[in-house]
Amino acid sequence: MEELVYRVSELDFDKSDLERLTELVDDILYDMLLTGVRHASYNNRDFIQEPDLPLTEGLRESMQDFEMYEEELEIEPILEQLTTYPQLEREPSQEVLDLLPDLTGTLIMVTARLMTIVDPDISNPDDETWDRVTETMNLLI
Repeated sequence: MEELVYRVSELDFDKSDLERLTELVDDILYDMLLTGVRHASYNNRDFIQEPDLPLTEGLRESMQDFEMYEEELEIEPILEQLTTYPQLEREPSQEVLDLLPDLTGTLIMVTARLMTIVDPDISNPDDETWDRVTETMNLLI
């Protein structure tokens, strides 16, 4: 993940930054799946499908940007992290499961890029930058 962060933003993350990034991305991903559960239930579906996820146009465009980096994230660690959260009332469809690595990579990329917007001179984020970025991500996604 450290290499991905550097490739997309040229930021130098230490171990604590990587832990914070992982926690933030996992929280957002779980929140997106919770929204997917609500939408699937409104539509009387047993599984969360891709249209159930709150994918804004900006996030979709960022997913296309992420594809240019040709990063292949493994699904197993993502699913393992999600088991640390309360179980979802509906399971993700295979389509959504296939989307999770790219969505996770996109959230990593967006978070790192947002740091450079919040503080253009940043090389290694401090607590204040993390707080601003976390608050912004939580407001937007």
